[in-house]
Amino acid sequence: MPGMYKASQEAADKHAADAALAAQRGKLLDATRAADIAFRAAEASHAPVTEVHRLAKELDAALTSAMQAAYAAQRAEIGPRGYEDRIFYRKAKARPAIRAITAEAERLLTLRENHRLNHIPEVPRVPAV
Repeated sequence: MPGMYKASQEAADKHAADAALAAQRGKLLDATRAADIAFRAAEASHAPVTEVHRLAKELDAALTSAMQAAYAAQRAEIGPRGYEDRIFYRKAKARPAIRAITAEAERLLTLRENHRLNHIPEVPRVPAV
């Protein structure tokens, strides 16, 4: 139809990539839960600092992946036009379904930043001999 919006190939490619990442969101959230449980168990059992540090880094990586997938789900839900039209993007972000996805992504971002600031222990340095 004349006057219908046709997304560019670049926008369609970005949308396809975001949709593929968004499809893995559940699996990434499960991995994040597992990493959090392992990290909390190591803290509770007073594991060595190097082990707790490694688990904290794994949790950070899992939170980052889950957060990126949540933001990709937001962009995928908006559609390919959102990559090119900022007004369409802003209007679409006001829809309830997208607001819920955005809230989840921002919650994951907050969890990641809090974890980075407060829960990653430093590994003591070993003096060179």
